[in-house]
Amino acid sequence: MATEKSADFGDSSTASLKIVPKDYAYPLLEDPQGALATPTEGGRTLVTRGAFNYFHYGCDGHQDAGWGCGYRTLQSAISWIQRRRGLSGHVPSIREIQQILVALGDKGPQFEGSRDWIGTLEEFYVIDVLHQVPCKILHAKVLISGEILDQLRSYFEKYQGFIAMGGLSDTASKAITGYHCSAQGRIFLQVVDPHFVGVPSSRQQLIDQGYVRWVPVDEFPASTYNLCLILQP
Repeated sequence: MATEKSADFGDSSTASLKIVPKDYAYPLLEDPQGALATPTEGGRTLVTRGAFNYFHYGCDGHQDAGWGCGYRTLQSAISWIQRRRGLSGHVPSIREIQQILVALGDKGPQFEGSRDWIGTLEEFYVIDVLHQVPCKILHAKVLISGEILDQLRSYFEKYQGFIAMGGLSDTASKAITGYHCSAQGRIFLQVVDPHFVGVPSSRQQLIDQGYVRWVPVDEFPASTYNLCLILQP
């Protein structure tokens, strides 16, 4: 099931929120998937076009291991939007993301400063407020269904975009930055996983440790998934 969304929050109080500049303790890695080889020889590969920074647990000093993966996937997505549009804006912190969701009325005041996680729909809300980019939300009861895979292939063909994905049973938020169909017809998705803790020394370290990888669609956990496909022109 697919729903194209562009939220209309009217004259929202989010207009008064400012995203302040950030001073990270170390430079964030750019395009961690760039060094990843295709999973098979031959076949067809479609990937995200445009650069983004890799946000992960604790990368800005905020200790969010165990609950912050949705925020980190969202931050990577926003960095991609800004770079693709040639914008010089700042990526919101976890606290600023929470402030936006409270200002929208999506969350109550107690949400700000909490360790409550966010999902794909909240990620869409924040993207819409900050950049007014329409998104398509896919509700996939079975990720390996032909209909869903056809939509993912078509999305990468048309947009070469960035997908935020989370599930009900598989609650680990992740970015999908590529699609590969082998010569034998097996489908793989390229995953950028924000669950890394520490300071990554290189893109190759993330690949070696499995945080950036190709995953056959039949090896994803059985779960209903929500995917936010950013329709970035």
